[in-house]
Amino acid sequence: MARILWLNWSGGGNLPPSLGIARVLTERGHDVVFAGRPEMVPRVDAAGFRAIEITRAYEQMGTYPPPAFLTRLACYLTSPATAEEVRAIVAAESPDLILIDAMFPVALLEAAGFEQPTAVMLHTFIFRQLEMWRGMFARLDGMRVQAGYGSLPPVDELWPARDRIIVTSLAEFDDAPIPGWDVVRHVGPVLEDEKVAVPVSLPWPEDDPTPLVLVSFSTGFEQRSVEKLQCALDALGRLDVHVVATTGGIVDPLNCAFPRTRSRSTTRSRSDYAARSLDRDTWRTRYCDALPCGMACHGRHSGTRRRSAVCGGGGARVGNGSSAAGRRRC
Repeated sequence: MARILWLNWSGGGNLPPSLGIARVLTERGHDVVFAGRPEMVPRVDAAGFRAIEITRAYEQMGTYPPPAFLTRLACYLTSPATAEEVRAIVAAESPDLILIDAMFPVALLEAAGFEQPTAVMLHTFIFRQLEMWRGMFARLDGMRVQAGYGSLPPVDELWPARDRIIVTSLAEFDDAPIPGWDVVRHVGPVLEDEKVAVPVSLPWPEDDPTPLVLVSFSTGFEQRSVEKLQCALDALGRLDVHVVATTGGIVDPLNCAFPRTRSRSTTRSRSDYAARSLDRDTWRTRYCDALPCGMACHGRHSGTRRRSAVCGGGGARVGNGSSAAGRRRC
């Protein structure tokens, strides 16, 4: 049995496949422990794995420049305080193998000093998106330098220096390999739901021909924006579509007011259902603007409940408050 330490970035596209891999490794007799920022811990706990909080993740955030939505991310992923705690965790855990998320540059830098084998875990394509990753690492590094810390090596040095780069996508859809990147292994996609997620019953018949649009900007704190969600809902409100929007904790679905559709009687008739917010022991039923709508809590996300707002005609008004008095209507 191997003891595996996973140095993790808990992005919405990163953690679920990581948990899926960890589940299979555990079934095969290995022990997997995750280490990451505070927002990761409840999600890993819920999946049944041991989670180590990197408590100094944001210790140096005050030194990092804007934009604000990247400040927390850059501090956690690149700061010297994070690097120091990563070294301490590796020393304390003494694992047999260390897996490092591809988006974790400061941990990848520290890996050069680890005695154990290390592998990069990448949950996108690698070669066809390499320019994007180069740009992302350069931007994070630029923020680190502005914060007053030394520059980090580029992705072309950090990734291939490890023993393996494990890519959870298909090689057939990727670009041609780059000479010198022989450590890359494509293993295919990992389709895993987090255990905190539960199925959501949509109010429309299975054979409803109306297009269904999913709006989801809420996979991480850095991606959450009421304004962005509102812009998408406003645009969709002009279309004859059904909409499911995940709010991820940025707004309580009870604070969403759905407008009447203009001349979509067929859409309204197909959307004849009660508005609900599932909160463990409590069901709330509510109608907004005489147009049936529904809200459902379907799991916890980064320490908060992820919620979805479902509307029959597209378009909704959202706000930050959760009280009825704070509701804004179209």
